[in-house]
Amino acid sequence: MARILVVDDDAGVRSFLVGALVKAGHEVTAAEDGEAGLAALARQGFELLLTDLKMPGMDGLTLLTRAKAEQPELEVIVLTAHGSVDTAVAAMKAGAFEYLTKPLESPAELRLVASRALERRALLTFREASQPDAEDGPTLTWNAPAMAPVAEALRRVAPTQAAVLLLGESGTGKEVAARAVHQWSTRRDGPFVAVNCAALTEILLESELLGHEKGAFTGATTTRRGRIELAQGGTFFLDEIGELKPELQAKLLRVLEEKRFERVGGARSHVADVRWIAATHRDLAQMMEAGTFREDLYHRLAVFPVRLPPLRDRPEDLAPLATVLLARIAAEMGRPGLSLSEAAVARLQEQPWPGNARELRNVLERAAILAEGPLVEPRHLWLDAGRAAPVPGASTRLPELNLEALERRAIEQALEAESGNRKRAAARLGIGLRTLYDKLRRMGLHADDEG
Repeated sequence: MARILVVDDDAGVRSFLVGALVKAGHEVTAAEDGEAGLAALARQGFELLLTDLKMPGMDGLTLLTRAKAEQPELEVIVLTAHGSVDTAVAAMKAGAFEYLTKPLESPAELRLVASRALERRALLTFREASQPDAEDGPTLTWNAPAMAPVAEALRRVAPTQAAVLLLGESGTGKEVAARAVHQWSTRRDGPFVAVNCAALTEILLESELLGHEKGAFTGATTTRRGRIELAQGGTFFLDEIGELKPELQAKLLRVLEEKRFERVGGARSHVADVRWIAATHRDLAQMMEAGTFREDLYHRLAVFPVRLPPLRDRPEDLAPLATVLLARIAAEMGRPGLSLSEAAVARLQEQPWPGNARELRNVLERAAILAEGPLVEPRHLWLDAGRAAPVPGASTRLPELNLEALERRAIEQALEAESGNRKRAAARLGIGLRTLYDKLRRMGLHADDEG
């Protein structure tokens, strides 16, 4: 769940966007033009901005530029019915995460792109150098000795055009590493475009990569540029490359070899001027032996392989990463200032973290729900998700909360965060308003005043 700002001068489009995102459990604020959007950003913190490009007064590109200048960590998705490659590239260069053409093909498409943008923001563990014109690029917040050779390898390969293959378990920061290579490269002023090969069906993935012409398949009502085309002059990041089906592996290999591609349903050839970075948690050597991953594609992508060690081998990184993640979780829950006690950090450092950063975020999110005051203590760290949550405040043997008690606490905290506004609390919880009223009645929490 995140706080999202939608800016569009078309009331119908605003309603569609808000509805699709609220259904995914996000808290959404809408504004009718760029000036109102900028004012909303000044009043309240948001994790994601969706803005139309063509609007009267302040246009979306101006809003994007000003918003990123004031809130660099804000992710931005731009939408337009008047798109061109030039405006797409301009938006990506200005810091947009993604560029979508209206009308959108489905609410699911919007929710998928929003989810990817929010995931990138949550996993971001590097910051820009203190000087905006610094030549050294971003400074990684990796502190562990195990990460020193990784950072050095990324710095060495970044100025070249060599394809990079990032290896390691899920949640080890492969996209962070990919973005660092982009920022240190000669393509830093171009777009950074990512696609998760595991997130889309085979048919949709081909369209995402190459784009499609109008009428290429059922539902292709407009021409759409693919991710490779939007990444022209920049970096193209293929996450979870091990999930790519054999048929698409062959098509991708052709693009890598010929540096050209055609949209789905099209005959015109387009140049693929991109720097390739791929990532996977799978053992590609085993996949090649099994015949599920092409050896020729592997050698094209693995010109410079880099393996990222798991979090359990980087104990020095745990405290700063946990601090960053908890701060973002607390902001999402309307609890700014929530922090980890020294004892809680020590408890976290004892864990093996097989799920790496994603598992750590889950533990911290549960802790933020359970913590009564400004500090997360060891008793709030519900490390075994298979058991019921520990009761906050217990000092010796910890009894257990049943699911109803945990649900009650989550509802009470959502209502408190939204100053009693039940509509916003329902959106924060990811449930419908009617469902919230039903739960309030069942729990005896005075739900009679629905009007």
